[in-house]
Amino acid sequence: MVRVIVDGTTIEVPSGSSVLQACEAAGKEIPRFCYHERLSVAGNCRMCLVQIARAPKLVASCGFPVSEGMEVFTDTEVVRRARRSVMEFLLINHPLDCPICDQGGECDLQDQAYGYGAGISRYREEKRAVTDKNLGPLIKTVMTRCIQCTRCVRFCTEVAGTPDLGLVSRGENAEITTYVEKTLTSELSGNLIDVCPVGALTAKPIAFRARAWEYKKTDSIDVMDALGTNIQIHARAGEVMRIVPRVNDSVNEEWLSDKGRFSFDGLKKKRLDHPWVRVHDSLIPVPWKDAFIALACRLKDTSADKVGAIAGDLCDVECLCALKDLFTAFGSSNFDCRQDGAWYDTRSRSGYLFNSGITGIDQADALLLVGSMPRHEAPVLNARIRRRFLELGRGKFPVGVIGDLAADLTYAADVIGTGPDVLERLLEGKHPFAEVLKKAHNPMIIVGHSALVRSDAPRIYSLCKQLAESCGALTPEWRALNVLHTAASRVGGLDIGFLPGERGLSTKAMLRGGVDILWLLGADDLPIDVIPEETFVVYQGHHGDRAAHRANIILPAAAYTEKSGTYVNMAGHVQRAFRAVFAPGEAREDWRIIRAFSEVIGYTLPYDTLEQIRDRMAEVNPVFAIDGKKGSSNLSQHSVTSVIDESMTLLDEPFQPIIQDYYLTNSISRASQIMAECSAVYRLRAME
Repeated sequence: MVRVIVDGTTIEVPSGSSVLQACEAAGKEIPRFCYHERLSVAGNCRMCLVQIARAPKLVASCGFPVSEGMEVFTDTEVVRRARRSVMEFLLINHPLDCPICDQGGECDLQDQAYGYGAGISRYREEKRAVTDKNLGPLIKTVMTRCIQCTRCVRFCTEVAGTPDLGLVSRGENAEITTYVEKTLTSELSGNLIDVCPVGALTAKPIAFRARAWEYKKTDSIDVMDALGTNIQIHARAGEVMRIVPRVNDSVNEEWLSDKGRFSFDGLKKKRLDHPWVRVHDSLIPVPWKDAFIALACRLKDTSADKVGAIAGDLCDVECLCALKDLFTAFGSSNFDCRQDGAWYDTRSRSGYLFNSGITGIDQADALLLVGSMPRHEAPVLNARIRRRFLELGRGKFPVGVIGDLAADLTYAADVIGTGPDVLERLLEGKHPFAEVLKKAHNPMIIVGHSALVRSDAPRIYSLCKQLAESCGALTPEWRALNVLHTAASRVGGLDIGFLPGERGLSTKAMLRGGVDILWLLGADDLPIDVIPEETFVVYQGHHGDRAAHRANIILPAAAYTEKSGTYVNMAGHVQRAFRAVFAPGEAREDWRIIRAFSEVIGYTLPYDTLEQIRDRMAEVNPVFAIDGKKGSSNLSQHSVTSVIDESMTLLDEPFQPIIQDYYLTNSISRASQIMAECSAVYRLRAME
């Protein structure tokens, strides 16, 4: 630790800290534009100037290291005068766009100009103008507002790993550009809006629609992938206007994927807002009571073993718990949360979690990806892997990939094989990468869904587990055999036990005629065409997507922004989301629909409020007792324990990417015009 005196206050900061960090630790606010906590230091805006005792001139605090006994002055007349001069210089060419700028109310330049601006300008020359750039369908540019802080350049290069932007020319001709005109190629490009301190980069889909202070802000959880990114939903007049990230260093830091940020327009398109019942091959709108009675009559004439349920990828744990309780009351154990038919080792919770935690990536020094493409499956997690790669340097963080690497991972990786046979060679020590894993202090293995949806998934996982034990990735101190999920509801469904019982049917069996009545709880991403015509389909969801067209009864539900719910991310963190807006029309929260129907059919569920169903969740599995309430687990009451057949033969087929189109992976993103435009633009670019 180093002792530093800031404006007469003595503090201790870690060795190697900058003067700016020391001032922040002392409670002093230092203005800045180019400095960002998660980016490298540029030191080119000079707004953070401070005075240091016995120094011949002012120094930029962001790039100046502290030393023992250093005395810093942050608010002297010399410092104030220098900052006013820097602000005057920055405003020389900045346009008077504040009344029409989308950054108004959230603009760092606007805030600092209020504190350090002179109120008048001595500049009488013509302001320079810079041509706007076409960065694609997501980012709107007004480059005349740019102050060349280079945050965007550093973000693209360091965090996103797609060096599309750069600073060219010098002096008054300097500008941020893409060199050759092109669209941004990162799944994290929306974060450029957050890091830009002025209005040069704003959100194109919501340009000129609202001001920052007009939004009602609600904390929530992103459901576009399984990372559990912490987000804040901004709504106005009952409509979601934008989605931005919240800081959570243990999950997403302060980043958000483009799909989670920009698919919000899909929340108001193709929505289901009335119950529907199919009569003579035509769907007709009916009241809730009639829909419930029609479904109850059908269920009463069907035996319990002929009724099944499949849950989709966007479900909250509350509705999974309610539907499981309802089916258990029927006497049916035909329910499954794996609409893709994936296999998991459910003998313990560690068999299906990202066991090292998201922050565990920061300690890894070697990585093996088995059937996984993190860039598309979890872009924010992929950015953390890239950061670790940059921290250790090329060659010191080896990354091996088993699978078809169809896209750049944004960091150097070696494709050591395309199929699971490589795992046997690694385990026997006959592959060079086996020695790399053994030499590493903290090796990590990530198993993707491309490996878990195969028929030989149990054998693949068993080989991965044996490899992890042999190379030191599975020890009491370091547990880094990780499963990378792609569905936001999957871990929560496994935790609540939404799995077929001993005599229960799996998703595949139910789809192929194993049941007479099939209840699809937001399940749209399954092969609808294989469902027999005689199967009676109940669809409970929020969008008129694939499953709704096949349904005999449609029960309109609320989307994730329209309800309070519990989600469990891939690392096992239980997180809560809150309702930002109300559902359209007669749509209701999923668990309330199930609770109301249970009363009609005569199996009334014993909870009426959100708190009561969460108490029930805690009874089923103590991991949900995050409010301090304790419960005793009876999870294994209906869930079957997975079995690994060590004699199972591996298939010769290579691992195939689990995500074919990053922008169109669920009912919300498929309803989004913004995501459709992104898909078209980037698919066309890939073909060029």
